[in-house]
Amino acid sequence: MDSGLAALLGAAVGSATTLGAAIVNGRAQARSQHAQWSRQNRRDAYAGYLDALHERDIAMDAVLDALRPDRPDLPGVDERIGRFIALAREVHRAGEIVILEGPASVAEVAERVAHASSDLSQVMRRMAEHAHAGDTTHKAEDTALAAERERILYRAVQDFRLAARSTLGTTD
Repeated sequence: MDSGLAALLGAAVGSATTLGAAIVNGRAQARSQHAQWSRQNRRDAYAGYLDALHERDIAMDAVLDALRPDRPDLPGVDERIGRFIALAREVHRAGEIVILEGPASVAEVAERVAHASSDLSQVMRRMAEHAHAGDTTHKAEDTALAAERERILYRAVQDFRLAARSTLGTTD
């Protein structure tokens, strides 16, 4: 084989190898960047959801505190309920983003949080209705049920945090 042809063939093989390596490296880098982008979107969705839950929980505590007296300030209760409802809508919106970003395991835990929140909200609603009616016969029972449902909700939120951390790869 002629030395010029051998050099040309060597250069062609070298160029093809370099091109192949560049394509492989480019794809690997693209996958890595996409994974980082996806992780950041999930992190933002999870953080937004937890923030919305926190704000809503503060409002929920304010409603429950306003309902504690035997004769609660009903306009104050109604005002706090209005704030709670507005923040509950924000939680729902943030939860939809969590479901969209996934994965399914985190979405399932977020749905458990939503279910626990709904259960507690029903008790709060009943407590408010009794307060408006001036009925205190169920106060102790409703207060105990609300405390139990708050514990269930708290555990569900803890489970969400763990699932989110696991998905994001921050389990330490």
